[in-house]
Amino acid sequence: MQQQIRLSQSVQELLCCPICHTKLILVGEQFKCNNFECFTYYPIVDGIPILINEKLSVFSFNDFISHRKTFFDNKSENKLKRTMRYLIPTIDKNINGKLNYDKMSKILFNQSTSPLVLVIGGCILGQGMEDLTNNTTIDLVDSDVSFGPRTKLICDAHDIPFQDGSFDGVIIQAVLEHIVDPYRCCEEIHRVLKKQGVVYAETPFMQQVHGGRYDFTRFTHLGHRRLFRKFEEIDSGAVCGPGMALAWSYRYFLLSFTTSKILRALIRIFANLTSFYLKYFDYYLINKPGTLDAASGYYFMGIKSDKILSDRDLINSYKGAV
Repeated sequence: MQQQIRLSQSVQELLCCPICHTKLILVGEQFKCNNFECFTYYPIVDGIPILINEKLSVFSFNDFISHRKTFFDNKSENKLKRTMRYLIPTIDKNINGKLNYDKMSKILFNQSTSPLVLVIGGCILGQGMEDLTNNTTIDLVDSDVSFGPRTKLICDAHDIPFQDGSFDGVIIQAVLEHIVDPYRCCEEIHRVLKKQGVVYAETPFMQQVHGGRYDFTRFTHLGHRRLFRKFEEIDSGAVCGPGMALAWSYRYFLLSFTTSKILRALIRIFANLTSFYLKYFDYYLINKPGTLDAASGYYFMGIKSDKILSDRDLINSYKGAV
């Protein structure tokens, strides 16, 4: 019996080979590249197509066929951990995410009555996305390099397996720091967006390593803007403030004293209980000029453009306090 693929038929028709960008066809229990020089087959696991450029990706087909833990694995979290996570206050606070997603929704509906949006790193629901996901007229294609409750497609953002101009919008929240080459990823986002398509990104600046071996890069506000230099800016700024950044630094300062798993778990609890209040300062600080130099993370929202922001214009756009 053939697997029920989680992607709709209309989205399947937009798929292309992540190696050569040739249209894919469904053959039995796998997708096949229709280019005779490429002729690559892509497996389908539990209804989820595995569309990665295996020669260039840090992941392999077998990682997903064997259900090996890749970057994220919420299935490994036991009941005690889940209970503690709900009982212990967090040190994280996304201040502007919900407002930004509301703004993005309005822009999307100005372009289409039924926008198609690619979510990169969407195996779980991103902070602030609740209203976006509850709107059934927005078709979200949730992709990731991990299986999760929302994953519809496994793909590596360095080689997005969709045809040029496929999407009205792309969301990439808390992902670019985990990508080996974020500039290549942004080129791919630009490629798969329609003309006047909108991108929304959130990326950390003042955060310690939180992805283990899959954690590579941080961006200042201007560094983040340059990453999206092929987009016309709609809005940008801090999404998580300096209070959250301070709490993260405090926690990781304490964690640096030990490698014991038990002690580190206890330290995380202690650090959260003694510093969670710092994030509430960010409600006051989030739009201050100094926060652009000290935020935990930044956001960028922009429209696909044919123009490229020059480095001189980039420098002149600085709005920090220095």
